[in-house]
Amino acid sequence: MARVPRRDMLIGSCAVLGTVPLGACGQRKSGDDSSTPPALASSAGVLTMGNDLTVNRLGFGTGRLGQWQRGAGFFRRGRFQEPADARRLLRRVVELGVQFIDTADTYGREYAVEPLIYQALHPYPSDLVIATKGGGLVRSGGEFDKDASPAHLRAACEASLARLHLERIDLYQLHWVDPKVPLEESVGELARLRTEGKIRHIGLSNVSLAELQRAQAVAPLVSVQNPYSVIDRASDEVLSFCERAGLAFVAYGPLGFGGVPKDATPAAARLAELARRRGMSMQQAMLAWLLARSRQVLPIPGTTSVEHLDQDIAAAGVVLTAAEMTTID
Repeated sequence: MARVPRRDMLIGSCAVLGTVPLGACGQRKSGDDSSTPPALASSAGVLTMGNDLTVNRLGFGTGRLGQWQRGAGFFRRGRFQEPADARRLLRRVVELGVQFIDTADTYGREYAVEPLIYQALHPYPSDLVIATKGGGLVRSGGEFDKDASPAHLRAACEASLARLHLERIDLYQLHWVDPKVPLEESVGELARLRTEGKIRHIGLSNVSLAELQRAQAVAPLVSVQNPYSVIDRASDEVLSFCERAGLAFVAYGPLGFGGVPKDATPAAARLAELARRRGMSMQQAMLAWLLARSRQVLPIPGTTSVEHLDQDIAAAGVVLTAAEMTTID
């Protein structure tokens, strides 16, 4: 896609929200009948991947738009999102200035989420980056399996191109490292797809530091996508490497999984207290913590609710000071 970076208008003073009440940036306060414009993802600043893809630093993850059955490494997501509702939600995502939408070929029943993105957003905005992933299979009965063989990755990439109606995928990510296939073979196939012009950039998902370093020796990478939040910091060393190497760190599960346990860790408990003092929800505080944690972090919260989406994006304008971050950590 031709790319002309959009200069989103910053609404009100939301870009410098260190002391502005959160209700003034996308959330109507109780009893307030005024028409307050919503916060935009642009309030979070920008991140550039591969020197040519610049996006607002708060994205959207589409995993919750479809229903997962319980399987290896997965859990039930709740009822299936009605397609019309999902399309309305995706349009709202773009209206709020989100420029990075993450998906995967296996999201949704019968690979349904990629077509939903096409139906909702095509023709795509010139500055929208759609990142998808390959390397998995959904078996009959909803069981998930890994397949990062070169043949499967090539077929999966070409199928995603067709479902998304794209000539080239801006960011194509290896969903999982397949223990049956040498990582070098998987990444080598993605490098060939890049040379052929079918993908612009390569990313990895669900990887260790050692796996990331092995992959980097095969082909240039621009991003890593791992679970990361104030309650799950298992990927701290991967994030540190991304900071040194200039890679984007796409944080999925930024609000935890299955609810937000405020006291899951001492840091989470301290963040919950800060959220109470600042008058924001724990979810917004968790996203603000991620944005302050590192300039390389790109959180991708997901939801099936427009109301929750608006609240998540409002976190883009929340500034946690260095002193507050030191207190939390």
